[in-house]
Amino acid sequence: MSRKRVVLVTGARGEMGTGLVERLAQRGDTQILALDLQPLDPGVARLCRASIAGDILDGRLMERLQSEFEIDVIYHLAAILSTRAEFSPRIAHDVNVQGTLNLLDLAVEQSRWHGREVRFLFPSSIAAYGLPSLETKRTAGRIDEDQFNTPTTMYGCNKLSCEHLGRYYARHYRQLARDDRPKGVDFRAIRFPGLISAVTVPSGGTSDFAPEMLHAAARGEPYACFVREDTRIPFMAMPDAVDALLGLGEAPSEALQRPVYNIGAFAPTALEVAEKVRAAFPSAEMSFAPDEPRQRIVDTWPEDVDDGHARAEWGLAPRYDWDRCFDEYLIPGIRKRYAEGR
Repeated sequence: MSRKRVVLVTGARGEMGTGLVERLAQRGDTQILALDLQPLDPGVARLCRASIAGDILDGRLMERLQSEFEIDVIYHLAAILSTRAEFSPRIAHDVNVQGTLNLLDLAVEQSRWHGREVRFLFPSSIAAYGLPSLETKRTAGRIDEDQFNTPTTMYGCNKLSCEHLGRYYARHYRQLARDDRPKGVDFRAIRFPGLISAVTVPSGGTSDFAPEMLHAAARGEPYACFVREDTRIPFMAMPDAVDALLGLGEAPSEALQRPVYNIGAFAPTALEVAEKVRAAFPSAEMSFAPDEPRQRIVDTWPEDVDDGHARAEWGLAPRYDWDRCFDEYLIPGIRKRYAEGR
């Protein structure tokens, strides 16, 4: 039997993965292979050529994917996220780094089978940065991709390590081989800022103070923000994050000058977020009670990022700026969510 030609999405059950599957399915010409630890919701699974519940650390699963499918593109979203990674650093390394290495090896083998490079899309993070002091953060301005790559968290270390692995596989893999065959992997990564969603309840991530404010206010619950009022990091609406993954994935190779790209949309302070939330929910009870360990982490992330390379090379153009994100996406979406009792 012939192998099934597909686009592979790992971590397909998460919000970004679900949004990506839905967007890919809308095209009508993409066969999707979805992979997650847990089975997909039936409505999402129906959009896929196949969906598999499995672990990216499972060697037998990698062999199955190799034998059954012809994979042209991999969107690798599966990961242990920042907070859990600090409590379980060894597990985080295994999943985030070894799991990525397994998929890069799969991409190489797929390329050998069908004679084309496999495009590999990887979501990195501003956690890959590590500014040495709060003073440096406040004076550095917008940070480009090559500055302050000294992360202070396991999640950030994992993401930076995978960026380097991807660059190696794309540019230097088999560099001592006597033949000049293509490397096999077209690796492309985005360093995402904090992501804000009207759909998913935040799960305690280190950048979740902004969405936590919104969801608490919508539920009528008091909220004590775990960072200072003057804390500033870049953010983006979740739909724009999915658009960015697709945009980078579709960009012609000759237009891209680097393997890793910053993206951003707006960079408010925590106080500015609170003021926006109070304007929408006047009865909201919000205060600031910085949690020192998490505050130290956020203080190592840039106040904003320079995403000029992404805008110039593959046309990054977020739909939601600071005002539109709240007025047209977050507030209506969150009000609808809680009005429906979800």
